[in-house]
Amino acid sequence: MMNPAEILAVTIHHGQEKVKRPFLEKAILGFIGGAMISLGYLLYIRTIASVVEDLGSLASLIGASVFPIGLIVILMGGGELITSNMTAVSASFFAKKVTFVELIKNWIVITIFNVLGAIFVAFVFGHLVGLTATAEFKDELFRLAQVKISASWSQEILSGIGCNWFVGIAMWLCYGAKDAAGKLLAIWFPIMAFVAIGFQHSIANAFVIPAAIFENGASWLDFAHNFSFVYLGNIIGGVIFVAGFYTLGYRRQMNELKK
Repeated sequence: MMNPAEILAVTIHHGQEKVKRPFLEKAILGFIGGAMISLGYLLYIRTIASVVEDLGSLASLIGASVFPIGLIVILMGGGELITSNMTAVSASFFAKKVTFVELIKNWIVITIFNVLGAIFVAFVFGHLVGLTATAEFKDELFRLAQVKISASWSQEILSGIGCNWFVGIAMWLCYGAKDAAGKLLAIWFPIMAFVAIGFQHSIANAFVIPAAIFENGASWLDFAHNFSFVYLGNIIGGVIFVAGFYTLGYRRQMNELKK
């Protein structure tokens, strides 16, 4: 396992590489990222729908234990996820390796294609295939969507901060691990934690709320409101609580490594 100063250097490098990708690569990998996170959430729903009434909060822990498959595929197999980029590209920006314009362009492209990937999974696999359309699974889908859209704007922002603090840490630890098993565990525990706690992830919400919309359980206005505030919270969590704090905490040690 690398030490934190070494991880900061690696994170900055990854942020630069994310910005350098041509548009087509960003579009494809962004679509994959949104789809993978959504498939993880679909797995969550399919896993706990039949046991949530009997197991209560334990059902959420079971669902949270399978949800991380999405980020595992993205970080280990390939994909781009905006919540991860909020941390990695920001670290590169703080190190003056990318410009603010490059950062914003990267975020816009990845966000758009993450959302497209999420809505694709919601419509094709959830609605058309029927994986969220039958009564048992629809009830759990509606319950999850209503919890998210019924939150106040301040709760959505704060929940988004908590979520991306964990997602950023998962990415950070993955970059620091030196073998596949270490990377898998580094991703799994923080992601399981944010899901079990109930924090909100903007791209995961771009699956669950549209999936509810396709089954007539929510509206696009509900989605737009929720996405906006959760996304803002995700930015704060990734930029300040991970990239910002670790840059301030380990920039001196990282610079010493270069001497």
